[in-house]
Amino acid sequence: MSTAALVKTRSVALGSLWQIPLGEGRVFTIGERSFAVFRARDGGVHATDPFCPHRQGPLADGLVGAGTVTCPFHGFRFDLRTGCAIGHDCPPIGTYRVSVDAYGDIHLHLE
Repeated sequence: MSTAALVKTRSVALGSLWQIPLGEGRVFTIGERSFAVFRARDGGVHATDPFCPHRQGPLADGLVGAGTVTCPFHGFRFDLRTGCAIGHDCPPIGTYRVSVDAYGDIHLHLE
């Protein structure tokens, strides 16, 4: 018999994917935490921390394209899949697993 610990995943429904236009992001608040959720033009959906670590720029208001988001304050870019900074030494942003179900509803998975 395995003694491996079971890891519980909490999934939070955020509503319809259609509330986020293609190429844009929106902020969702769950309890005391906020998350930026992006709908890329290629159909991908990504979730990250909502603020740029440099000067707390609102990432959901940034430009989304080619798998990145650009902070609207100073133009710092981040990879939406990994959270890594691109072309600067800013710390990475947190990324979170997100999925879209058969009904078009977004689910944020918090581990």
